[in-house]
Amino acid sequence: MSDMPPTGSPSGPIGPPYPLDERSLAQATRIEITTGSGPGGQNRNKTQNAVRLIHEPSGVVVTATERRSLEQNRKEAFARLVAKLTILNKPKRKRRPTKPSRGSKERRLSAKKADSRIKAARRKPVND
Repeated sequence: MSDMPPTGSPSGPIGPPYPLDERSLAQATRIEITTGSGPGGQNRNKTQNAVRLIHEPSGVVVTATERRSLEQNRKEAFARLVAKLTILNKPKRKRRPTKPSRGSKERRLSAKKADSRIKAARRKPVND
């Protein structure tokens, strides 16, 4: 018996694919600090307070440039990253195959016949 914690499957641990706690996100995310672009003039162009977060495991990229403070932009970017990863963590619903009902088949075929009659009426009559 090994000292490894139990896993849910051979591919990984139990739980969502991307952990959302601060420590895990900080370890799995590359932070880039840049100069923000856009309106704001000299005040915006001379300070590096725009934040881009790249979540390595998922490839999700988020940016925050609205605030003047680097720390506020960093917090905002992490909040956006958590929101995107929350969406990615939701399990996809399995598709249950269904068959069209007899009534829906009949309605579809009768609509096709009606369309065919309308289009046939548009054609030129055949003269023998």
